[in-house]
Amino acid sequence: MNLPGTNPTGTELPVQTPALDLGAPAAEVARLVAGVRDAQLGQPTPCGFPVETLLNHLLGLCVAFTDAAAKVVGPTTMTPPDAAATSLPQRWRDALPECLTALAQAWRRPEAWTGTSHAGGIEMPGEVMGVVANDELVLHGWDLARSTGQDFTVAPANLAAAWQLVSETPDDPAARAGLFGPVVLVDPDAPLLDRLLGGAGRDPRWSPPA
Repeated sequence: MNLPGTNPTGTELPVQTPALDLGAPAAEVARLVAGVRDAQLGQPTPCGFPVETLLNHLLGLCVAFTDAAAKVVGPTTMTPPDAAATSLPQRWRDALPECLTALAQAWRRPEAWTGTSHAGGIEMPGEVMGVVANDELVLHGWDLARSTGQDFTVAPANLAAAWQLVSETPDDPAARAGLFGPVVLVDPDAPLLDRLLGGAGRDPRWSPPA
């Protein structure tokens, strides 16, 4: 029997590095979390959640996608996200950055991108699941930044991967259910981030009410 990382002669083979690193969007979300003020927790966000609910959603997806990378099949990966969950744990300011770091590290393992994985009760190829995790970080990072009045930065590789996923998703409710809202028309010559946001059902011009 051949072991992973060896060829039939027993010679060790180089381990492939995943094509997409989630470290940059995870670090950006962690930076944004540190800038959230308690008074902003009830404010609306572009994705329709209050800030508190979005933060709770980020906590849940971090756990789910970290376990998805490890091929865990259980409550953390087989339970659909609960949009009604709003109560943040007391240590959320510490817990979220810790979870984000763990998520990025989990998807740095080449085996995370192979086989099949589960998250939110949905089974996908590992290589697709990793891209979905990236997309969640990029889009919800922008949601959090915009709703709390912070700047948002996204690394080109992570932006391109998110755009590819969004642009290849058909514009019909069945295909977009649980992923994206109805497409918002954006100038085709607009910056790629704006086109990504529009394709995911967000208005790039959104701002919180005065």
